Amino acid sequence: MLVRLMASAALLCVSLSASAACTPLLDREFRPLAGKDPVNLCSQYEGKVLLVVNTASKCGFTPQYEGLEALHAELSDQGFAVLGFPSNDFAGQEPGSEKEILEFCTLTYGVKFPMFAKTVVSGTGADPFYQQLAADGGGAPGWNFHKYLVGRDGKVIGGFPSKVKPDSAELRAAIEAALH
Repeated sequence: MLVRLMASAALLCVSLSASAACTPLLDREFRPLAGKDPVNLCSQYEGKVLLVVNTASKCGFTPQYEGLEALHAELSDQGFAVLGFPSNDFAGQEPGSEKEILEFCTLTYGVKFPMFAKTVVSGTGADPFYQQLAADGGGAPGWNFHKYLVGRDGKVIGGFPSKVKPDSAELRAAIEAALH
């Protein structure tokens, strides 16, 4: 019995210290798109440079999926990840089910970067993650495909509006600086 209590106490200490080390922005969980078990952003992405993007399948900016996937594929071995959050907030341009969104992204654009459950990203009902991204210097998204660059330290480096393409010199320079 005493051994069990000591083991439980040790696990609790490890859990608390891991949680305490997590940056507030990443100290949350999201369910993968059409998945069941939530992903802890800290355990998966702490220490990485992240590009967080609110996406939509029926938008003029939807072809940016291709460039986002190219960035993710090219830079993931350097500690970089694109995280997609489908949202139906702007003109209802993400009306499909999560399964339909996943199939569209995979079959049409070959998306392999992590995509999470549909998320409210704008307005008073915005998910706390998006509220914090906006408050920490990235500004609120004005439309689909707004991009937030998050540094290895878990702090927002900046926000990039929809018109800034994944292969733009401006975004690429910011990502490269964050990686090095």
